[in-house]
Amino acid sequence: MILAVALVLLVVGSVLFHFLSPWYFTPIASNWGMIDDTVSITFWVTGFVFVAVNLFMAYCVLRYRHKRGSRAAYEPENKKLEGWLIGLTTLGIVAMLAPGLLVWAKFVDVPKDAAVFEAVGRQWYWNYRFPGKDGVLGAVDARFVSDKNPLGVNPDDPFGRDDVLITSPEVHLPVGKPVKALLRSLDVLHDFAVPQFRVKMDLVPGLVTYAWFTPTRTGTFDMLCEELCGTAHFTMRGKVVVEEEHKFREWLSSYPTFAQSLARPAGDAGAGKPLYATCAGCHGAQGEGNPALNAPKLSGQGDWYLKRQLTYFKSGARGAHEQDVYGKQMAAMAATLADETAIDNVVAYIGTLPDAPAPGTLKNDAAEGRNRYVTCGTCHGRNGRGTQATNAPRLAGMSDWYMVRQLANFKQRIRGAHPKDPYGPQMVSMAEILPDDKAIADVVAYINTFK
Repeated sequence: MILAVALVLLVVGSVLFHFLSPWYFTPIASNWGMIDDTVSITFWVTGFVFVAVNLFMAYCVLRYRHKRGSRAAYEPENKKLEGWLIGLTTLGIVAMLAPGLLVWAKFVDVPKDAAVFEAVGRQWYWNYRFPGKDGVLGAVDARFVSDKNPLGVNPDDPFGRDDVLITSPEVHLPVGKPVKALLRSLDVLHDFAVPQFRVKMDLVPGLVTYAWFTPTRTGTFDMLCEELCGTAHFTMRGKVVVEEEHKFREWLSSYPTFAQSLARPAGDAGAGKPLYATCAGCHGAQGEGNPALNAPKLSGQGDWYLKRQLTYFKSGARGAHEQDVYGKQMAAMAATLADETAIDNVVAYIGTLPDAPAPGTLKNDAAEGRNRYVTCGTCHGRNGRGTQATNAPRLAGMSDWYMVRQLANFKQRIRGAHPKDPYGPQMVSMAEILPDDKAIADVVAYINTFK
């Protein structure tokens, strides 16, 4: 009797939880309502079977419970019952699979007027590529991948010269127009998924897969990697901004073509030397840094990273938070650099300064920090030398007190939460795995051991 009641309560509770639960699909933002319908059909079929089987079990437990003197009748076969079971099971399976086949038929049939773009996954971030005026994406090959050519575009292919390169985890798309996403991985298995679009597809190394959809409402949506791709898989996130056509075109025009990225002149160190005079007042004549003035070491840091940070300070993406006192000071200093050319020049001059390791200031537990650094090392390198491909700056030999402060700022979202900083949220997620100030200091103490 108790078991029969428990089975009935299980059925009632499960049904109520399904219909009353606040956890369900996000509101759809694409044309793929068919996928929702298919899932709903699956819920109804499996739900009906779940209720019927469990209530039948409860009935059997109650009806055929043990009674003194009763005896079970042995019936090894019942063709009529078996026929009904086979028929109903077949009907249920067809009801679940047939809609999925119809959806898949549409999923692989891309509209002829669909615009094409490419999403490229790499541990642990996203980049994108759009065709230029010729409407054709250029050829790519893994052997062309480098810091200067992160997507591996073939420099000898004329169709690739006008391709627009989006070196950011945020991509924009026009509302109401079908798009086909070509999906490519540069290392391991990844997965392109936007929950509101209801489409997802794996990125397989060595292959180009695809998915298509039509965004139906404007807004900003999270893009996730839903394939376990390594220790920092949880930080591999992007943004899809759906907007009106004219805004999309304006956004696209703000990024360089492949030809422009190759032709961009290097900074002039000679022109950057007088510009650095203002920086030297805090950071030192040799870029060695000065803790008393809250100025970190600059010499030896990657030019790409220095340029990005100066650009962020100048644009307000960094140094605008009310609690970032020292960032505000740097924002004012970056404003003295007139334009991108000035930034390139001062960064080029910093690249000529001698690279002497900054003196350590921490006496924390480096052995404990070594265990925690394993996750950091997947991007910044086991020796902390930094990797442009993963947007991870150099750590080894840099100012330890500054790294402690920045990890704390990321953890408190003083840094990395600005909408103009697409790489910051990834570092925010990484910093949050450090539970307290001691853990932060231990990690940096271990970084100090790098030669």
